[in-house]
Amino acid sequence: MQFGLFGSAAAKRGGPEYDSSEGFSDFIEYNVEAEALGLHSTFVDFGIGKGYRHNEFAGFSLPMEESDARFDECLDVILKAWTADEPFSHEGKYWRFDNIVVEPPTAQKPHPPIWMGAGSERSIRRVAQQGYNLLLGQYAPPEDVANSIAVYKEAVEASGDRFDPMQVGVTRAFFVTDAKAEKEAALERRLQNRMRQLKLATRPDGTVHGGPDRTTGDPHTVNVNSAIYGNPDEIANRLVTLKEAGVGYVLINGGGSGGGMRGRESLRRFAREVMPLFADRPPKRLAV
Repeated sequence: MQFGLFGSAAAKRGGPEYDSSEGFSDFIEYNVEAEALGLHSTFVDFGIGKGYRHNEFAGFSLPMEESDARFDECLDVILKAWTADEPFSHEGKYWRFDNIVVEPPTAQKPHPPIWMGAGSERSIRRVAQQGYNLLLGQYAPPEDVANSIAVYKEAVEASGDRFDPMQVGVTRAFFVTDAKAEKEAALERRLQNRMRQLKLATRPDGTVHGGPDRTTGDPHTVNVNSAIYGNPDEIANRLVTLKEAGVGYVLINGGGSGGGMRGRESLRRFAREVMPLFADRPPKRLAV
């Protein structure tokens, strides 16, 4: 099982006392340390999704019904921009470009690896048929993750390609702590963040449209069951369950730590006390 980082820098806002570059500097230092600790990657490949939250579309005054068509046309233009050896033109429904060239060219050929987020069986098959890697959300239970991987694997092999577990990235929030109170506080922070996400994804008629927020059930239960929070043994057991579901590549997000040095120490403990259990040998479930 391989581990990478998932997340991004965050600028601080609120007044002149904040230096908005601090968040980016911290994120760079966090990634540099993660590499030294032996993590496989940080997510710098090209990750895409058509969007699913009502508020995302409302903010740009765009109808959600156009999401599929806009997504397909936009991706077509991006791929042309990456792979064209000479100026190209595009005449579409939503965008038009005449005799343009995008510079500099991509370092990766023919273009950066593409990861596409998907949740439904239809969209997962579409990702495989297009030859892209699959990115799964952080709230789905292991049984749903297993089903998604099986659907993707079947579709990849039906296209005549060889399935590689590293083609599927499964995101998970993590936080290493031995203190029960600290774990519970981190879970509460994550639950409140999820409730904000659900609010943003909810349409005026009360329905939630697609995306990782489609995970159903009691929000508290979903939150507790999907986060890999706790002591190293608890986290290892959660990862064993994911491995048994067919997961080979886990992208961890340390939001539960609250950031700062506490987040850095959580990452160090994860690398030191958890990752070796999954290196080059089948992991064993540990007593908690």
